[in-house]
Amino acid sequence: MAIDFKKHRWFFTSSGSLVIGGKSDSQNEEVIKDAKPHEVILHTKSPGSPFCVIKEAIEETSEDIKEAAVFCACFSQSWKNSKGKMIEVDIFAKAQVEKKKSMKTGTFGIKGKVEKVKVEPKLYLTFQEGVLRSVPFESDIALIMPGEMKKEQAALMISKKLEIPAEEVMSALPADGISIKWL
Repeated sequence: MAIDFKKHRWFFTSSGSLVIGGKSDSQNEEVIKDAKPHEVILHTKSPGSPFCVIKEAIEETSEDIKEAAVFCACFSQSWKNSKGKMIEVDIFAKAQVEKKKSMKTGTFGIKGKVEKVKVEPKLYLTFQEGVLRSVPFESDIALIMPGEMKKEQAALMISKKLEIPAEEVMSALPADGISIKWL
């Protein structure tokens, strides 16, 4: 049984593939358990990242993988510390994921060679499935990058401008340290 992606971090790539990421340790467990053997998994090189999975794509394109990597990086702890610098993301297969009994919830080991990509931490606001989302490809609402604004402050500003609930905006934004450029 597939997980309810709308309870997690999610977006659709520019080619239409669904990417799901965990919002917590328990959701990271869920996302990894639900991943199929052929699905691509991503996590930042540094701890404090969602595990992200490109779901049910017939074949992931390099663009899908890059977009998923940007999304993963932007919702990681590296977002706050990046100050606009590139963030390294690891890309691997489910067969490489291992869970030892001594590992805490949401933590996994990765066996074998891992592909790495460095991405720029920037997202764009758009609507997908009728809900505000932050996506790693250009849209027509706003550009979100690392900055000085608190998440709540950014959410209130966006909520007023778009006339949507602040809770919806909060679920679309990365952690504190946001700058907004209206498009």
